[in-house]
Amino acid sequence: MTQPQNLIFFQSDNHARDALGCYGNSVVQTPVLDRIARRGVRFANAYTTCPICCPARAGIATGRYVHQNHCWDNAIVYDGRIPSWMHRLRDSGQETVSVGKLHFRSADDDNGFSREILPMHIFEGKGGVSMLLRWDGGEPQALGQWDLYMSKSGVGESHYQDYDFDITREAIAWLKDHVARSDRPWTLFVSYVSPHPPFAVPKRLYDLYDPARIPLPPAFRPSERPDHPAIRHLRSIMDFREMTDEMALRRIAAAYYALITHVDEQIGQVMKAAEELGLLPSTRILYTSDHGELYGAQGLFGKACLYEGSAGVPLLMAGADIPANRVVKQPVSHVDLFPTILDGAGVALRPTDRELPGVSLFAPMRGEEAAGRSVFAEYHAAGSRSGSFMLREGDLKLVYHVGLPPQLFDLGRDAKELRDLAADGSHREEIAVLERRLRQICDPEAVDAEARRDQKAKVEFWGGREAILKAANFAYTPPPQASDKTATGSS
Repeated sequence: MTQPQNLIFFQSDNHARDALGCYGNSVVQTPVLDRIARRGVRFANAYTTCPICCPARAGIATGRYVHQNHCWDNAIVYDGRIPSWMHRLRDSGQETVSVGKLHFRSADDDNGFSREILPMHIFEGKGGVSMLLRWDGGEPQALGQWDLYMSKSGVGESHYQDYDFDITREAIAWLKDHVARSDRPWTLFVSYVSPHPPFAVPKRLYDLYDPARIPLPPAFRPSERPDHPAIRHLRSIMDFREMTDEMALRRIAAAYYALITHVDEQIGQVMKAAEELGLLPSTRILYTSDHGELYGAQGLFGKACLYEGSAGVPLLMAGADIPANRVVKQPVSHVDLFPTILDGAGVALRPTDRELPGVSLFAPMRGEEAAGRSVFAEYHAAGSRSGSFMLREGDLKLVYHVGLPPQLFDLGRDAKELRDLAADGSHREEIAVLERRLRQICDPEAVDAEARRDQKAKVEFWGGREAILKAANFAYTPPPQASDKTATGSS
């Protein structure tokens, strides 16, 4: 029986699973997160529901896949109408507070929190409307991500780091204020905006990483990687050119790692305050990120596809009643967080919640791993030519693209996804088996058509193609209290 405890739920933005020391990265410095992993459980094979900000965050909140909550992209986002784990906790009488980035529609919606402190929601309630144009029959709009990475990675300043400092300060202040008057379990959701690009970092952090010693990303050269029409289309829309400048790639990785160290430091400050307040014996710690970051792998920056670097996420959980230094190999998903959080708070699932696809993770944390569990993700947003759907079962991973050839990878033998087993036509039986199982979750063609309809309707809602083309185009959302600053970057 799981005993109710407090929860501090840390979330970052854009943190790839392979970019932590506890996940085997020998370069990046993440001592605080590594210590949390040693104190508790590390999930070796955790996945987002969708590798872009708003759909991923809707999946975490609702415990539902994208085709179930219809939050398809960064313009059709969570608005509080579908029950969230936050609603369930708050309605049970628990104080449930957020500090930082949410990326829902608006603070005017009832998103489920008792209080939202310094929330970041989508820009002007519209979000990334330009990505909606992929469905309107006109020419796709290039999103111009190349310059964001190539020109803005290195020593510099970003309003995002200022926002992170504010988040840390407010989280610590809430803990200090609340601990003296708390008489029942509570949940504090602390959500940082880093390490989202731009990868502009203080010299102090950048100097921790010598670019010359940073390994090059896997398969950044065309000759080293599989070729697929969906990925070619993504490169075109995002303006990703051939990556011939090896030192630039090392510099980008160094700046990315420095931002990860920055987030690790921020989490460390909150953890120190929690320890000094005597909270750790009665408080569980959860850490994840909304999605990953490729930072050059497969010749791509960012996310927006179902490669491991994009769809794989870190997931750590620690607490006095959680086994120390355990690794769970069972594939898990962000949809599992809804039942896990309710389980840890002693709040029962409602009858309608029992239809959710996720399961509580307390059983695998105790060593009761489910053999043969599959995990699912999907993508319908910026840079996609058609809907794509991932099913991982054991070491095999199928990526089904509507109207395009599938991809198949054996992650046990090919963790970096350098060989697409579907390309030579010799694994038809495995593909057929995995596709049948994927279709037990959803009908890809029907879901793709539904996403198209919803996105076309949203284009008309905002005045049609021409109105969207005239709207502000940005690649990253301005943080609170910095909306008057220029934001030049999509999520």
